Amino acid sequence: MSVHNEISDGVFFHTVVQGEVVHLRLPPTIAPALSGLPPASPAFTGRDAELSAVLADLSPGGSGTVLVAAVAGLAGVGKTELAVQAAAWAAREDGWFPGGVLFVDLFGYDPARRMAPEQALDGLLRAVGVPGEHIPPDIQDRSRLLRSALAALARAGRRVLLVLDNAATAEQVEPLLPSDGATTALVTSRHTLALDARLHDLRVLGDGAAVDLLDRVLRQAREADSRITDAPEDARVLARLCAGLPLALRITAALLADAPTRPLTSLVRALTDAHTRLDRLRREDRAVRAAFDLSYQALDAPHARLFRLLPLNPGPDLSTESAAHLIDADPYPTEELLQGLARAHLVEPGQDWGRWRLHDLVRLYAHAHGTAQAEPDAREEARTRLHDHYVTTTDAADSHVRRGGTPSPAFADRAAALDWLETERVNLVALAVADPPLGHPDTTIALAGAMAARFQDWRRADDWFAVATAAVAAARPTGDSRAEAEALDGLGSALRQLRRFEESVDVHTRGIAISRELGDRYCAAPLNNLGLALHEMRRFEESADVLAEAAGLYRASGDRHDEALVLTNLGLAQLALRRFEEAVDTQRQALAVLEELDEGSGRAIALVNLAAALCRVHRFEEAADVGARAAELHHDRGDRYGEALALVNLSVARYSAKQYSEAAGAGRRAAVTFREVGDRSGEAQALVSLCTAVSGLRAFEEAVEAGTEAAALFSDLGDGHREATALIGLGDALRRLNRSEEAVEVFTRALALMRESGDRHGEAGALRGMGSVLSRVGRLEESAEVSGEAAALFREFEDRAGEGRALNSLGLAKERLGLLDEAATAYARAVAAFAEVGDSQGKAVSLSWLGHVLSTAGHTEGAVELMLQAVQLFAEQGDGFREATALMTLGDILSRARLRGEACGVFMRAAELFGELGDPDGEARALRAAAIAHNEGWRPRKAE
Repeated sequence: MSVHNEISDGVFFHTVVQGEVVHLRLPPTIAPALSGLPPASPAFTGRDAELSAVLADLSPGGSGTVLVAAVAGLAGVGKTELAVQAAAWAAREDGWFPGGVLFVDLFGYDPARRMAPEQALDGLLRAVGVPGEHIPPDIQDRSRLLRSALAALARAGRRVLLVLDNAATAEQVEPLLPSDGATTALVTSRHTLALDARLHDLRVLGDGAAVDLLDRVLRQAREADSRITDAPEDARVLARLCAGLPLALRITAALLADAPTRPLTSLVRALTDAHTRLDRLRREDRAVRAAFDLSYQALDAPHARLFRLLPLNPGPDLSTESAAHLIDADPYPTEELLQGLARAHLVEPGQDWGRWRLHDLVRLYAHAHGTAQAEPDAREEARTRLHDHYVTTTDAADSHVRRGGTPSPAFADRAAALDWLETERVNLVALAVADPPLGHPDTTIALAGAMAARFQDWRRADDWFAVATAAVAAARPTGDSRAEAEALDGLGSALRQLRRFEESVDVHTRGIAISRELGDRYCAAPLNNLGLALHEMRRFEESADVLAEAAGLYRASGDRHDEALVLTNLGLAQLALRRFEEAVDTQRQALAVLEELDEGSGRAIALVNLAAALCRVHRFEEAADVGARAAELHHDRGDRYGEALALVNLSVARYSAKQYSEAAGAGRRAAVTFREVGDRSGEAQALVSLCTAVSGLRAFEEAVEAGTEAAALFSDLGDGHREATALIGLGDALRRLNRSEEAVEVFTRALALMRESGDRHGEAGALRGMGSVLSRVGRLEESAEVSGEAAALFREFEDRAGEGRALNSLGLAKERLGLLDEAATAYARAVAAFAEVGDSQGKAVSLSWLGHVLSTAGHTEGAVELMLQAVQLFAEQGDGFREATALMTLGDILSRARLRGEACGVFMRAAELFGELGDPDGEARALRAAAIAHNEGWRPRKAE
């Protein structure tokens, strides 16, 4: 007798069961009752990208043939729901799966209900129409028969989708997979199974999707229930407490539906306690803890112990190396254990290889088991090993960065050490601020000291503040006065970086009082930091005194390096006190020591500060050279903040040296760098320098944009004085655009802020700007008054350049009032002021204004002589625009004096310059003036 299997509608498939003839009639489609596909939830949300990816695998017209698609993820993350949604969608699509959908829940993680492959095969074979008496007992025969049946259905145009849900192992699911090259299987598991499958890792929902799921599930139960949308902030807190886990979110929504009058705040309070959250995230039909239990119970002893110890790391993730210290093992076997936990989706691999994280609710679950198993796990010893690892490795990394340290062999070089510190920064902060039993006071104090310099370099003020606050609290009960003083010094410095200057001064003062009891040698560092805080509060005299004391203490102890660093700060205080030459000398003294000691970081700081001081003594070329060296040195050291600060000073120096393009470039680079490192105050300072620089390029629209942004940033930071400085630059740009009324408002605001801050020199700058714009709106008497006031203030501060600019504004107001003699006097005084400080551009501008008023008064010869001087000075500076403008004024004077031939030549030279500058309007004006002068010069005289 021949042995074969026959399908009665004429479709045949190969012999799969030996010893008998099997006649099968395949069903025209899979009945829904047999398929067992659960209903798709109408509250499905937040998975558009994931659903699209799975559907792309299932589509018969996809870019590549995918026979097995596997969705893996944490318990409760929504794997089954995604598979059901995808299957339901695919079943509705014409021509995708005409034969229907087969769904099997394998209960892979439930020991009591786990379905063996042969059980699953039995159900699947019955679903495709194989009578029970024809189902073979052997698993291999059952597998072959199912595959043949599915292949026959596919050949008959009745392709079936096979959904295998909740598989625990590859061995459980492999016998169920089709092999005909046409039928597709969709598998879900908490593990990443070793199948030849297209993998889809499912993660938790984001905050927005999590809130949306809460709302949808609640409205599904109670259509008119709007508690989620009525209290959006509480809803976001609930979503975060559920950590984006769909199972937890659905339980939370069900709890709300059970109690329609319960406010969200009540459930928030109930779930806020981390110790009881998992217990509260339960309902009669489901619980988060029960879902996790099934995964945990499948672990062997080594995996389970590591899982229980992982929550001892208080940060968001940890490295393989750190995990190895937890279990006192080598990294390689530890990595294998972590990979096993990752395949079980009890840990998640980080973005970078070798880093691992726990989902928030899984962390709570693991912590509860870890606490219960603390003694057999040797939990306290594991915590100590982890703390020691972090502290000793931080010290080893810092040895490559701090001055005078012997670099530890634990890191290949400085770059590797810094990379480790940055990678572990969040963990180190979390450990330092953690309360026992996760944290320890000794660990907090040690990490606060080791990380202080790094926090400062990284501009991580929030981290610094948190760690320093914890260190102060940890040190005080120990009675260790030195530890407390050092912690207070760190806290005061962090407060300064947070711009909480008054608090910074108070904290430093407390720390210094303790340090003085310990002896003078402990006072120098906190005195230096106190001086910096006083400087930020504009208490410059006090700052200078404190810094001088700190420098003296370092000098007495023979510490030339730290003395030099303090001198760089003292030089800034002297600069603020307008003791410019003294500031230059102090910075040079500091720089000489730091160069002798070959100390790169301090040398770069000294160069930055020296560049600023040189600008104030009008040695602009030297300042630019020094600033460029500072920027390059900071860049080479990888100090982006220092580089940006150097670029700001370089921009100022380049502008003062009339190198406007270079100044603008430096300002833009500084602004971008400060923005990237997250320093908003630095960014605003860079924008102020950019506003000034691009004004030199006559790009006034860009200047207005930069000045507006800078003022807004300073306003947000509550820095009224620097906001006023930004507003002065903005007002000047608005004035140049003839937006005079806006400029008046801006200068008025700047003046009020300068007076509020007590900066009388800054007040003079605001008055000067106000005077220059008031004359443009016809408020000439007010302009003369405020310009005179500005000039007097500048003279009081011996700022001759500022006085000269104010005198020019005064002269313009007087000239328009018709007070020509007073105007000429003001302009002449401005010429003298600019000449005294060697400001040739300011002198040229004043000469041109003086020439103009002399011409108006009828003193043509003197006016022509002054204008020629102005033209020559502008030409020597390479300031083509002002040279051309001065030539136009000179041409007008010559024309009025009937020297039309000379006037024509002057106008033609102006036209040539405007053309070279790409100013067609100016060129056209000059050519028209030349034509008029020429025609009038050749006009025939009337007979007398």
